[in-house]
Amino acid sequence: MYRERLPKTWTVISVGIYLALVVNLGIDTLPDDLGLWLIVSAAFLLVLLPCLAVPLSKAIYHRVAVDGDAGVLRVGRERLALADIDPASVHAALREPTPGATARYAASAQAVDAPVPGLRAADRGAPRLVGGGWGVPLGMDIVVLTTRGGEELSIATHDRAALLAALAAVLPARR
Repeated sequence: MYRERLPKTWTVISVGIYLALVVNLGIDTLPDDLGLWLIVSAAFLLVLLPCLAVPLSKAIYHRVAVDGDAGVLRVGRERLALADIDPASVHAALREPTPGATARYAASAQAVDAPVPGLRAADRGAPRLVGGGWGVPLGMDIVVLTTRGGEELSIATHDRAALLAALAAVLPARR
């Protein structure tokens, strides 16, 4: 079984800065101004929460797991049967060169599949984004796979090579 691990760097940095600010403020104000310290700490928390929304969104909508025993590819909130994925599209994606950082940022910025007329991937002729999210977080790579029915699917991933290798290892046995 392959399970993609999401990086925690942004979360650690954000929480670290928050704690450093709160502790620094506490050194100057506690124990005399406990109420003021709590109010300012809560105000800092209002800045921290949006910073943690992106990693939380990645964990919900872009978590990837390949379970060969169950025959399932799980991406975010969706589950796709491995038998429905065309092995030729996986092998074709393996042969494609790995995009650089600039190409990943450009592709992820354009990968929008929001439930708004004109922003749907189908309206623009783009592959459907799998997982339940409305877009790909900046910097994540996008793998486009085809189902046996001919539908193109976009999967956001942090480790393109590992995902495709896991799919290639499981799919030939399921032809």
